[in-house]
This record gives sequence, structure tokens and C-alpha cells, in this order.
Amino acid sequence: MEKELNFKKLNGLIPCIIQDADTDTVLMLGFMNEEALARTKAEKKITFFSRSKQRLWTKGETSGHFLELVSIQTDCDEDTLLIKVKPKGPVCHTGADTCFQEKNRKIGLEFLEDVIHERKLNPKAGSYTNHLLDSGINKVAQKVGEEAIELVIEAKDNNQEKFLNEAADLMYHYFVLLAAKGFKLGDVVKVLRDRHKN
Repeated sequence: MEKELNFKKLNGLIPCIIQDADTDTVLMLGFMNEEALARTKAEKKITFFSRSKQRLWTKGETSGHFLELVSIQTDCDEDTLLIKVKPKGPVCHTGADTCFQEKNRKIGLEFLEDVIHERKLNPKAGSYTNHLLDSGINKVAQKVGEEAIELVIEAKDNNQEKFLNEAADLMYHYFVLLAAKGFKLGDVVKVLRDRHKN
């Protein structure tokens, strides 16, 4: 990869966009020289070239909030890297999740899945999710059926708020059923993608 990259445009440096591999959130921008890139690939922890300190700098070397390497992609001009990572704590020196003052969280349905799986792994007293999971597959499946019927009924009316609330209830109970069966949304998405190929 080093032979393909153009380090000459910025006097031996190349910009690196750092993105969370799980959430797709952009965490920060840093710069690497060839040595920093080589160390990153060897140690699987992101190392930059600090322009202010004029030396190699491994992100997290003082805070312990390392960025574990997942993948490296080169852009079309071979002068910028997109590096996907798993952050071990806040990324910004201010203590924020990102250097752009954004929360680093999943924005799709995975956030709901994560909450349910967290409850499954670490039960919480008084949790409705744990109550459902403890009641067994039959009860969870029954709740999905009940919520589906309630959604169908609301679909016939024009109350948008009630319809959306019932849709959310169905989605939640469906995710609990997936978790109870030991599956994740990705398993269902794979089936849908495989169907689409045919």
C-alpha cells in the first residue's frame, strides 16, 4: 500500500479520516507519514505523525483510549486514507466521542438491537425486556402477533401518532423475538440480500 500512496503532495504526509467501524461515525482527522502507516499496520493501533510535536504519536498513548485498526482504504487519487477503527474510549482530547462534537452511536435500528442484547447479557431489575425474555419464546411470539394486529388496526385509521407508536411497538417486540431466538438483524438482512440476488 505504501508504494501506491502519494505522500509527496503534503511534504511526506497523508490525511487519514478515522471512522468507527461499527457506527460509521467519523471520529477525527489525522496525518501519517510512511513510518506511521507502517507502525499502524504492524501494531494494529493507529499511529499518526504529530505536526506540532514533529514525531510519531500513537493515539491513546497517554489516555489509554487507543484506536484499534480494522481496515484501511485508499481514495481514488491515492492521497487520502479512510481508516476504520474500534475506539477504546472517547476520541477527542476534550473527552468528547469525536473531534467534531458528535455522539458516536449507531443511527440505524442497531441501537435498539444493542439495548436488547445488553439486557439479555446483563439483566436489569424491573426491565420489561428482561421480563419478556424470561417469559419464554411462546410469550414473546404471542406479543409480536398482538402488536402486528394492533398495527393493522391503526393502519386503517388516520391517527399518525397512534400508527407510528404501534409500528414502534411491533419493531421492538420483533427485535426481542430475534434476540430470544439467538439471531440479529444482520441475519435477516443477509436473507433479504440473498433473495435480491436471485
